[in-house]
Amino acid sequence: MTDHPSKTLASFAAELQFDDIPAPVLRRAEDLLLDWCGSALAGKTGRPVQTIEWFAQQMGPATGPSEVLISRRLTTPLFAAMVNAASSHFAEQDDVHNGSVFHPAAVVFPAVLAVAQALGSSGRDLLCATVAGYEVGIRIGEFLGRSHYRIFHTTGTAGTVAAAAAVGRLLNLSPEQMLHAFGSAGTQAAGLWEFLRDAADSKQLHTAKAAGDGLMAAYLAQQGFTGAQRILEGAQGMAAGMSNDADPRKLTDQLGTRWALAETSFKFHSSCRHTHPAADALLQVIQQHDLKAADIARVTTHVHQGAIDVLGPVVNPHTVHQAKFSMGTVLGLIAEFHNAGLKEFDTSFNDPRIAAFRAKVHMELDAEVDGAYPARWIGKVTVETTDGRRFEGRVDEPKGDPGNTLSREELEQKALRLADFSSAATPAEMQALFARIWAIADCKKIENLLG
Repeated sequence: MTDHPSKTLASFAAELQFDDIPAPVLRRAEDLLLDWCGSALAGKTGRPVQTIEWFAQQMGPATGPSEVLISRRLTTPLFAAMVNAASSHFAEQDDVHNGSVFHPAAVVFPAVLAVAQALGSSGRDLLCATVAGYEVGIRIGEFLGRSHYRIFHTTGTAGTVAAAAAVGRLLNLSPEQMLHAFGSAGTQAAGLWEFLRDAADSKQLHTAKAAGDGLMAAYLAQQGFTGAQRILEGAQGMAAGMSNDADPRKLTDQLGTRWALAETSFKFHSSCRHTHPAADALLQVIQQHDLKAADIARVTTHVHQGAIDVLGPVVNPHTVHQAKFSMGTVLGLIAEFHNAGLKEFDTSFNDPRIAAFRAKVHMELDAEVDGAYPARWIGKVTVETTDGRRFEGRVDEPKGDPGNTLSREELEQKALRLADFSSAATPAEMQALFARIWAIADCKKIENLLG
């Protein structure tokens, strides 16, 4: 079936069994679930999130089997998935897979949780479906390539098919049905970066629609609804319309032996992942040489082209969310506070000191960094001080990458900070959530995560 990669990938997702998945991958999936919950709770107070929740309240039932985390209300799987997906991509703290430049948690977990609650699925079912969604979405992101990401938000595009794969696995779709679900998901896949130039709210819509449309595609396929059989690699499929460097071999790369989920990184800073390597490298220089923000005259960040494409349009951010895509703002917060977390952005993104530092930061394309990307996200900075000194900083694995990961204790502390920021859950509720997630493989029936 190597001449039909869409079919091969769909069959893998449909036939994946819990016992096929190595224990370390399952434990990593639990880590990612906890990390996602923190991000979903942190988005509670975001205006775009509240607007999508308002829409869900207007259009969706006031009762149902599926939980909206930010409001604790119940509704149908579709609307719960949409709101939870919008919320989990707001604080810029959700996970990312470097090689595909894709945020799997924000689209896979909202759909999986909502449907698992509706079906009364077990924890083993939820974890298996999660792995299916991650493996499919990551490979599609890698397949679509760097040219795709320059224009398209991969989490909105590949994420739609990832959500379909995850829900399809919960629904026990046959390989043929799963391929139809891919077709229906892929034809709906969307998400454009233009919103960054206007500080528009579209990013939350991207994840809400990806989770919801993928869910719909899987349910339709279960009822016999057909979709394109080669939606990924076909002559008028996703790659044809959204990429000029697509590599179909990446769709089926080591299926069942290479577990891409385990390659996913956690976010440490509350900003676009493209800022993290430089932020870590700058912090390294500041700590090694005991520098203050006022000591720094210029910072040159040596970056890959993807960082320039995404961050370059954000010159003078007008909102907290837009500021998270501003290299100068992120590095200004690092220089002033040694941290670029939710509270720092919320209180200081437009502080005069941060605005002044922003003007000192410059991005330059670096051949080594660009050549390593997207498999590796190297951080390199050159720091020039007001008294004429010059320092180089380098980080090969930013904090949160698999080789520099967060422990379960660090993940819990991160989730506590996120829930506290939005007042979405008490520490006691979060401790109970932690216990549920660490034992989820033994759960016989997925119910509400929060009380």
